[in-house]
Amino acid sequence: MGHADRSRELATLLQLLRHAREADGAARLGFVMVNDSQQLLPYRQAAFWREGLHRHVAALSGLADPDPTAPYLQWLSALFRHLATAAAGAASLPCAADDLPEPLAGEWGQWLPEHGLWLRLGEHGALLLARDLPWSEYEVRLAEEMAHGYGHALRQYAPRRDVRALARDWLRAGTRRRRLLLALLLLACFPVRLSVLARAEVVPGDPMLLRAPVAGVIDKVSVLPNQPVKRGASLFDLDATVLSSQFALAREEALAAEESFRASAQLAVTDDKGKLALAGDKARLEEKDISADFAGRELKRLHVTAPADGVVVFSDRNDWQGKAVAQGERVMTLADPARVELAAWLPAAEAIDLRPGGQVTLYPNASPFRSYDATLLRVAYKAEVGEGNLLAYRLQARFDAGQRLPLLGQMGTARVYGDWVPLSYYALRRPLTAARQWLGW
Repeated sequence: MGHADRSRELATLLQLLRHAREADGAARLGFVMVNDSQQLLPYRQAAFWREGLHRHVAALSGLADPDPTAPYLQWLSALFRHLATAAAGAASLPCAADDLPEPLAGEWGQWLPEHGLWLRLGEHGALLLARDLPWSEYEVRLAEEMAHGYGHALRQYAPRRDVRALARDWLRAGTRRRRLLLALLLLACFPVRLSVLARAEVVPGDPMLLRAPVAGVIDKVSVLPNQPVKRGASLFDLDATVLSSQFALAREEALAAEESFRASAQLAVTDDKGKLALAGDKARLEEKDISADFAGRELKRLHVTAPADGVVVFSDRNDWQGKAVAQGERVMTLADPARVELAAWLPAAEAIDLRPGGQVTLYPNASPFRSYDATLLRVAYKAEVGEGNLLAYRLQARFDAGQRLPLLGQMGTARVYGDWVPLSYYALRRPLTAARQWLGW
């Protein structure tokens, strides 16, 4: 073949590729491939196979609108599927009836000339050229170059691949990808423990509440916050000015009643009228003694002492000194350092199904390398407004035995564990919840 022939073929190839790029649709491009390609390579018949969601013969040489139900197209569809598998990734594949299995080989002579050439058009299709003469190596290389350009032009009309098509490609790709998909599926189904984080604090277990015995003003606080105390130690005193006056007055009235009763008792010895006054003076004396005794006992109650050993828990004592309190108002809490529990506040937005007996782990803020295990005791059925005006459920947990207990009042973060769930649910729980709230499912 001379230099002029090579130049003419090159010019023809460039012109064909230009027409392919300028095609205004997939149908026009298919017409160019099955009809105009004859300007470069001589053949009798050509067929264009379209890959995608619906795999089919999209164009035939000499026909404007192929009928997909025709026997010829049904046989061509089966032929293209077989050749795509037989090519095994090659750019081209010369074929003939002898290379095909039955019944494809038996019908080859009915539909096509003796020698065919299958050409790959990238990932989006294939082109089949058939003629009576064998294909030379030079023609095969030239056809591959033409098919490469056609495939590039066809890419812009390729249909968008949906999830099903991608899944089929992954499953058809081979054992390696199938194993990877199987590993991902097993990983998605791997069971993990569902857990959430909650703000937590170490609180007293079964504390004693120290309340104001009577209404009054706190005169003196004798202890410091979180101070260990012994039983009987002085805690705080209420102002005794009013009760002291009442007690002194009651004592004076009791003494006066006693003198009146003594005088009536002496007069009753000699006078009958004294006997009549004796009973009234005796009753009045008993009344005044009771009033004085009550005032004395109330005065003693103004001095509050520790009912047992423990640690007093309250705010700054300067906040209490001079403060008026009502009878029964809580002033302090007496806690046993050896009996502490864990209180946690689970945000309502993070709530999961929790039951008593579940596992809880405390990570204290002051000790980043320590953790404490606890068992869930109670879960509040109703969320309440807590710190930061956030709705939260109060959780109560008891620390497990056999470990060093944390300090009373220590703050930290608690990880609360729920049921076992698949890893996919654990990873997608929050996004799915947000999507459901946003979409209104």
